[in-house]
Amino acid sequence: MPMGRRASVVVALVAVLPVLALAGCTDDGAVGPTPTPSTAAPTPTPTPTPTPVSARLEAPPEPATVLPGVTPQDAALEASRAVFAAAPVVVVAPVDDVAAQLTAASAAVALGAPVLVTGPGLDAAPVLAELTRLGTQAVVVVGAAALTPPDELTAVLVAAGAGADALRAATGMRFGAATEVAAGQEAGAVRALAGPRPAVLVVAGAVPVPAPSPSPSGSSTRSPSASPPPSPTASPQPALPPVRPPAAVTGTVALTGVGVDPLPALATLRAAGVPVLDTPGGDPRATTPGVQALAAAAPQRTIALGAAFGPADRLARRVATASTGALLGGGGQLVFPQVPGVPGKKYVALYGTPGSSALGVLGEQDVPATLARADATAAPYRSLTADAVVPAVEIIATIASAGPGEDGNYSRERPVEELRPLVEAAGAAGMAVVLDLQPGRTDFLTQAQQYADLLALPYVGLALDPEWRLAPDQVHLRQIGSVGVDEVNGVATWLADFTAQRALPQKMLVLHQFAGRMIQERARLDTSRDELAIVIHVDGQGSQPAKAGTWNALRTDAPPVHWGWKNFYDEDVPMLDPTQTYQVQPVPDLVTYQ
Repeated sequence: MPMGRRASVVVALVAVLPVLALAGCTDDGAVGPTPTPSTAAPTPTPTPTPTPVSARLEAPPEPATVLPGVTPQDAALEASRAVFAAAPVVVVAPVDDVAAQLTAASAAVALGAPVLVTGPGLDAAPVLAELTRLGTQAVVVVGAAALTPPDELTAVLVAAGAGADALRAATGMRFGAATEVAAGQEAGAVRALAGPRPAVLVVAGAVPVPAPSPSPSGSSTRSPSASPPPSPTASPQPALPPVRPPAAVTGTVALTGVGVDPLPALATLRAAGVPVLDTPGGDPRATTPGVQALAAAAPQRTIALGAAFGPADRLARRVATASTGALLGGGGQLVFPQVPGVPGKKYVALYGTPGSSALGVLGEQDVPATLARADATAAPYRSLTADAVVPAVEIIATIASAGPGEDGNYSRERPVEELRPLVEAAGAAGMAVVLDLQPGRTDFLTQAQQYADLLALPYVGLALDPEWRLAPDQVHLRQIGSVGVDEVNGVATWLADFTAQRALPQKMLVLHQFAGRMIQERARLDTSRDELAIVIHVDGQGSQPAKAGTWNALRTDAPPVHWGWKNFYDEDVPMLDPTQTYQVQPVPDLVTYQ
């Protein structure tokens, strides 16, 4: 038999065998007729699995965004607009119910959804408009939130204070353990929420509300009047579509700390995965923990809650500075922090130039001994104030000279590398450094720019000494020098821009003065630059009554500045001790010894 035919027979037999096996048989073993097969049951159509919905997040386009948050409803809407481009599910809570807002916060972080608020007397139109913008399909209504969603939206009711089982029944999400929140600690608790299983926040002393018992119908509720909480026999069947939380917004942090801490707005930011950092007083440079937190986060964008954070461009510069992580002596990045709850700073400095005992006590010893002396000089002041007392060195970088010198300016400019050992050693020891300029017949800005390499260090500030600023026909010690305020403002502008461009901590700018004429038109002094802390240093010497007179005269009609006092070892009669020095009013922010 040909191979092809043999194969055909085998296939035919294989096809027939199942039929024979199913055929009926007679008692004598004969093959009987095949019974008529029964009609097969139809295959059921599988129920399609719903596709999970997910919010779409977008970071703000600008480096810094300030949300004024005038009312809790405004703050909630602003936070939603800041990070949510779309939200199929939104959580709504009553504006006047903390327990409900805590529940809403837990639900929102689990779902990756924003929280909005309504309440008596509040216009619901902005909330409904936000639901439209977000493309919302379903709303989780917590407690007695006064909202009637449009007919096309599904609404799920959740009791204020709901426990984990009740929240899971309503949302389909998983939750962690219940966490009691004491009064006044609500904002911190919401800031600490994190997925995928956020804690269930409940008011301290409250028993979490359990999941409702299922009703026979198992039906969901659409478009309810959402004022009453769900009854104990309400259906546990969640009306929400399945939800997949969105991936967190990256490169973004939020800041609070100016008294605007609305729980719904905080919950919305946490639902978007945005870390929320505490920033006392609204200046991220103010505290060491704040600086370290921003340095660790290295954000590209910042969202701040509260108008007190100031203009967005200024906040962006402050955040950029804090993100460097550089710290000044005494902590933080501000020369004189003035933030509630944050210790202030005062400075005690040695004055002079390295290697020259004739120009001040700073030059009477080598670098290690100078640092030890600076610390010892500052030490007695620490018991006299609650502020941090930071040792400092004020180094004469350009020295008034009797002769014109090669450049004819009657000022000897010390090379940067001669000063660097003391400057860097002081910085490493946590001290402040100030470079003092005695420019002769040149101008302050020209000399300041020569020390840019040292001023680029985070702990180095600048001092202008107008006594040694000569007119073209003047000579030192024959005339007392002076400077116009425009020249001073020019230096301040350059130094502030220099600081901002390099994201450096705030710099001290010291203006020495012992007579009113030394800074002409001082009332126009520009004190507006956030990068600088300006000190007018009163250099009067002699008897204490004379020094007090100079102090009071120079403080009259002064611009808003900080104040410095100089103790002269040889010229004062007598020199004040630390206790007496801090009896000067106002207490000096900077005390210098010469």
